[in-house]
Amino acid sequence: MSSDISYTTEEIAKLLKISKLTVYDLIKKGELPSYRVGKQMRVDAADLEAYKQRAKGLQAAEHRPAPPEPVSFQPAAVGAGGTRSVVITGQDISLDILVKHMEKHTPGIRPLRAYVGSLDSLIAMYRGESDIVSTHLLDGDTGEYNLPYIKRILVGFPYLVVNLLSRKAGLYVQKGNPLELKDWADLSRPGLRLVNREKGSGARVLLDEQLRLHGIRRDQLQGYGEEQTNHIAVAGTVASGEADVGIGIEKAAAIVGGVDFIPLIEERYDLVVLKSAENMPWIESLMGILRSEEFRRELQSIAGYDLSRTGEILLET
Repeated sequence: MSSDISYTTEEIAKLLKISKLTVYDLIKKGELPSYRVGKQMRVDAADLEAYKQRAKGLQAAEHRPAPPEPVSFQPAAVGAGGTRSVVITGQDISLDILVKHMEKHTPGIRPLRAYVGSLDSLIAMYRGESDIVSTHLLDGDTGEYNLPYIKRILVGFPYLVVNLLSRKAGLYVQKGNPLELKDWADLSRPGLRLVNREKGSGARVLLDEQLRLHGIRRDQLQGYGEEQTNHIAVAGTVASGEADVGIGIEKAAAIVGGVDFIPLIEERYDLVVLKSAENMPWIESLMGILRSEEFRRELQSIAGYDLSRTGEILLET
């Protein structure tokens, strides 16, 4: 029976032929009722069908005369029971820990996770589709992380940039590093097989910036078009012998095993939030969490994180 059927956000995106961020936006606006099963959001088939019927009705209404009385709608960001959904984008495990602390310490909100790359996350924030963006984007010309991209994309927006953590990024190589890869310049070697990250991810931007700075053409790299959607998948592809090298963070190499990691850069992993009267209560709670000993202790249990600047405001407009 349809009452026993439910869908994940990914399944709904495929059924409606829309992006996952659009699904999260519908949930955020209260237009698509949802509930949590563990860390996963689900939507009942009956609620999905009801949404589709409402959407069809709205399309048909465009061809009818306007109703004599205005219709009153609930505020877009508030769902049933007055709970506001807050969409948090990014893939690092630290964000899952942050969500847990927000659920515990920030009443009136429901954190939702969207596993989206850094550049796409900032664009989603510009479009109003995300509330807390995590980003690790290197600007090769200045050596600065994140701020050059944020300033260019969020022009005219009042926002806050706060550090979450720093971590090492570099090369995944096969166990024992048989090709003796040591630096970004080694990517120019003929016949080297690369496994890449998807467009819009921080690791993809890091690779492209290093290729530009070292004068290496993309078409020189065998496998440049072979993409994986997370660090663990990239490390696993190298560990299996399907590729010689990939770009990612240290922690994934430790999780996968069977692969060595060559650290080449310390990357800053920051959070971006848009300032508004509506957002300020949960932003204040977020800052309190980031600066709390409880949150810091939990992050310290994970190897590879530098927390020396966690909770520091890097830019405020």
